[in-house]
Amino acid sequence: MSLYKRKKTWWTDFSINGQRYRESLDTSDWREAQHKEKELIAQASQGNMAPSSQSFARLAFSEAAERYLVERKAHLAPLSIRTEKERLRPLKLYFGAIVVSRISPESVLSYIAHRKEAGISNRTVNMEISALRRVLKRAKRWHLIADEIKPLREESTVGQALTRGEKVRLLRKASERPEWETAYWAAILTLNTTMRGCELRGLRWLDIDLIERTLTIPKSKTPAGERVTPLTEEAYQTLLKLRRRAEMFGPVEPSHYVFASFRPRGRFQGTKLVEMRMTDFDPTQPVKSWRTAWRTLTKKAGLPGLRFHDMRHQLITELGESGASDQIIMAIAGHVSRRMLDRYSHIRLEAKRQALEKALGSRRNRPSERGYVTKHVTKSGEGDSMPAEVIESNGRPERARTADLYRVKVAL
Repeated sequence: MSLYKRKKTWWTDFSINGQRYRESLDTSDWREAQHKEKELIAQASQGNMAPSSQSFARLAFSEAAERYLVERKAHLAPLSIRTEKERLRPLKLYFGAIVVSRISPESVLSYIAHRKEAGISNRTVNMEISALRRVLKRAKRWHLIADEIKPLREESTVGQALTRGEKVRLLRKASERPEWETAYWAAILTLNTTMRGCELRGLRWLDIDLIERTLTIPKSKTPAGERVTPLTEEAYQTLLKLRRRAEMFGPVEPSHYVFASFRPRGRFQGTKLVEMRMTDFDPTQPVKSWRTAWRTLTKKAGLPGLRFHDMRHQLITELGESGASDQIIMAIAGHVSRRMLDRYSHIRLEAKRQALEKALGSRRNRPSERGYVTKHVTKSGEGDSMPAEVIESNGRPERARTADLYRVKVAL
């Protein structure tokens, strides 16, 4: 038997006759936890308690999904919990009251077909099936159907990089309207630091050194994402604007969020927005999202479908095209491996063409590679090129021309 803690709550994990039991003891007191554990062991020994996996598998899927989310809160960040909820939502609508233990390979395949008919992308369906897999693994049921469920094929591209003209057009359009201000400043920072959206939302003023002009990312998607990034002039000026905006609502504390929560209020003349005001400004809470503003902005800029995360891809691409080493790019972007660098770098066709032209041009200029027919030919004294009469030679084959030259030399 074993007692262990999840945050402040004690849990028990023990086995009786080969059956595993894992339960929360609903207490933070160690002595009370010991007492409750002994009672549970006694109940299990008498056959009055179902194993945790069996009791979970007997739940309706909707209830099982909710219990799974409660258990995962101790191990996942709030943003990850929100993402998990979004992935489980269509699953709960489809499976609903179906008991977890009755979910079969056929029902999962029917769900996949149902989502594809609705026009959902392969990647989204795969992520939803991954959420279903985690719930079924909690019920010790996934291994029964795993061999028959294969992931859908996903596109290899993960984003896009803009041309210089598209980038200028996007930023110019973003600066035109006050309701796009937050999305605009976030894009500027990502285009100068490679920061992810989640990293920007979690950024606090204590992470920024405006004197040394550095930015520290203490928590990220991956351990490699925890890094220190130098601030370019453009990033520095953007942070100063964010700081001045925050100071309009009171003193700025180090623990306050850079992208603080607020509620926008607009004043209109007809359908035209003439003034934007911020209300309910709360620097102790991060802004939830700028998704709506970003979607509207990209459509107006003629770039529909451009994701905010593509701004990160954009800078990594520009770093690659500039000739920066892989080590420097990975240090700035927070990548774990070269494989991830290759996945996120989108070296554009024009840059590849210029690299090829440069490489082939330098090779053509080497004396040893200017010509290929040099054997058995006497130097003319006018460089490395062959005389025109030798090259022409009345159109005869190379071997015949060489024989003629040899006979002339012998005669002399």
